[in-house]
This record gives sequence, C-alpha cells and structure tokens, in this order.
Amino acid sequence: MREELLASGVQDTVVDDAVLVLSELLSNACRHARPIYEDRSPESAPDAAREPSRNAPYACVRASWRIDGQGRLTVAVTDGGGPTRPVPATPSVTARGGRGLAIIRSLAKDWGVRDTAPGEVTVWAALSLQGAFATRVDLTTDLPLSLRKNGTNRNGHNALRPNGTPGLAFPDFDDLT
Repeated sequence: MREELLASGVQDTVVDDAVLVLSELLSNACRHARPIYEDRSPESAPDAAREPSRNAPYACVRASWRIDGQGRLTVAVTDGGGPTRPVPATPSVTARGGRGLAIIRSLAKDWGVRDTAPGEVTVWAALSLQGAFATRVDLTTDLPLSLRKNGTNRNGHNALRPNGTPGLAFPDFDDLT
C-alpha cells in the first residue's frame, strides 16, 4: 500500500496515517472476527488432477484502499464478522489493547462498519488527502523554553538532558514552583 500511494503522489504523512489505520484494522480483524471462507479450487481442472486440499475452502481477510474524486483515501478490511459490532473502547491506562478504533477515529475524517455480503463485514476509514488530518505536531514548539532542547531554565541552568544530548530536558523540581 505504501509504495502504491507514494507512487500516486499522496503526501507521506497521509501514507503514514493510512498504513497505521490499515494495521489497526487488520489487527482487529485477526483478533476479533472470523475469517472469510473462499473456495480456491480451479473449476476447470480435471477431477483426477485436483488434490483434496486444493478443493477445500481457505480462510482470509481482505484489505483494500482507493482514492475517490472527493479527495479522500478510503482504507477497508473485510472479514467474516464477529460476535459483536466494532465500537471504540475506553481501556484503562494499563490495558494492553483496546485503543485501535480510537486511533482510527482520531486519524480519519470518518469511519464505519457495513455488511457487504452475507457472512462478510467491512470496517472502513476515510482519510483526507488535503492534509487536514495528516499533520504532525512538533511538541517542542508548545513547550516552555525551560523544557526545550538547548534552552535554559528560569535559574539560568542548562536545560539539556543530563548527558548533554539534544531533546527534551526536564527542570529541577525547584524550578517548577
């Protein structure tokens, strides 16, 4: 997906968001849903040439993406559905999972769930190609000077990390009052 979107001229920040959305959708499909069962046997092959395993259906999920005429990139994953419909959760701080749809909701302009065919459910997310939701925030620009790299705190002390490497620095406790 990444190579196709970049070759189409999509901004790299939008591509990064789309890859993350696809990853979350695929993870949710693998964890919470059943696979789709499809028949992969070639109908034209003679019966003697078919192996028993080739006639058996195989399990899969489908991923797709498309760019529409309205400047939206839609990423979708289709699976066999699960016992419940996908809804964003509010996990505890220490929970190991449960944040996927919240991440998708924060990156996408819109998202939803649709029943595409009997026994299939598609979860999709639409991202803007104009960059409205594909921006990266430089956290250091909003920080006080005392917390920025190469800055000094209110007492004139160097606010670099103790080992002198660039990045965020943390003031002494006395400087916080």
